[in-house]
Amino acid sequence: MCLNSHPLLIDADSDMSLADMLGVDLQKERIKTISEALFDIQKEQTDKELKSISLPEKIEYLINTSCLYESEKFDMMSLGVKWTQGCYCMPNNILREVVSKMAMSYTYTIIDSPGGLEHINRRIVSQVQDVFVILDPSRKALNNVERIKKIASEIGIHYDNLYLIANHKFDEEKEKYFKSMGEGYLGRIEYDAKLEEYTWKGRSLFELPKDSPALCSVREILKGSLKGSGLAI
Repeated sequence: MCLNSHPLLIDADSDMSLADMLGVDLQKERIKTISEALFDIQKEQTDKELKSISLPEKIEYLINTSCLYESEKFDMMSLGVKWTQGCYCMPNNILREVVSKMAMSYTYTIIDSPGGLEHINRRIVSQVQDVFVILDPSRKALNNVERIKKIASEIGIHYDNLYLIANHKFDEEKEKYFKSMGEGYLGRIEYDAKLEEYTWKGRSLFELPKDSPALCSVREILKGSLKGSGLAI
């Protein structure tokens, strides 16, 4: 199988901000979220040609034709929010199969998940190489690390490595504490005024200068975790 050299990005956060951060207007590109595609199926608003095929085939077809944004740098799809009431068990099970199947066509897949724990139960994929937990300096963040490991074990999510990354609000004392935990602490993302400016103005993070403090610190963090993975840093 010939794998795509660029990544597949999956936005699993309900605020759906990943596309905006990367300078992509999904609405303008006429790309639907997966939740919107499921809504169309539930309300029978799909093309007449699709009504005769099975639900798994219908979901897979819509994800590939309506929900996948493709570019030279990355491909991306967004889960979106649940618009309708009712049981999503069957569609979610099918969705996991479809996403796992799609991920096999890429050298690597990156999932942007929300900071809470509820997203873990969605189990978009059950086999993960690396988990990166971005932390703020709070006791809640520490407790979440333990809960993530516990829930992942209980529901059968397997990962090779769990890494901790501090956000720019950490001072040296708190960062020293995390270093002493022995939990795969990788470093701190440095404060970057340009990053705040770009986020406010809706500019793509791809436009950040090469000497951006945030960009440089993330690059060093990745060097500590992805050696030998094939990912260009």
